[in-house]
Amino acid sequence: MGGNPHTLSGKSCGKTTGMTSTIKIVRKADDAKQGYDKVFQFLREKLLDGSLRPGDLLLPERELAEHLEVSRPVVREALRALAMIGVVEVRERVGTFVRKPDAAILSDIFAFTLAQDKGVIDDLMQARIAIECQAIRLACKRITPQDLEAVSEALAHIRATIDSPSHGGIADFAFHSAIVRASKSETLIGLYSAMQPLLIKLHRERREVVDVEPDLKAQIIEDHRRIFHALAEKDAESADRQLRDHFSIGDERRYRATIRTALP
Repeated sequence: MGGNPHTLSGKSCGKTTGMTSTIKIVRKADDAKQGYDKVFQFLREKLLDGSLRPGDLLLPERELAEHLEVSRPVVREALRALAMIGVVEVRERVGTFVRKPDAAILSDIFAFTLAQDKGVIDDLMQARIAIECQAIRLACKRITPQDLEAVSEALAHIRATIDSPSHGGIADFAFHSAIVRASKSETLIGLYSAMQPLLIKLHRERREVVDVEPDLKAQIIEDHRRIFHALAEKDAESADRQLRDHFSIGDERRYRATIRTALP
């Protein structure tokens, strides 16, 4: 016998006859989906519990496949998927290395996922309020002169772009993003960055409402000035209150604009 990896040759039990018998080892074919999930879950757990860190070299495909009892193509497919979201880097003839995911890639995936849900804007707004209000409280304790300068520059950009819904929306996002970064909370910064594409879209849409109601322009500048002032004074209570007031006014105006559009 030869050439069949799923067979094992040996002598028969009992009386020797000079003949060999063939013992067939039957292996259940891998279910690709289950095998893929098994590999993905294993690596995810190792990444989450810190067993694997950026820069670590993974086991070779063959050893990883044997350890998880799946086929090498399944392992290869799982690693390819992880590489697409920036969790690992596959280097030809070297191996697969763990890497810190690129926030830009993750934000796109997050945005594509949320964009499919109805009512995502209202839900996104609630998440934004939760993140920013906690971030500004932390920023009042941790902000540096460099952070405050970044917020000040964003405020100046808001003033300069107040007549442009598109550029104004980006300036608005930059102002709030600078506050989140000043919190020095990697978790809040990561969550906010993942939401970036949808947040910019939200800012632009809100600015389009402002373009319809010119009296709001002065109020937007004043709102952001008050938020900046409270942050500069490191007054967490005032900063939180100013930020919430700013959000509520924007929601009220958006609601009124929606009613006007719906009415004949």
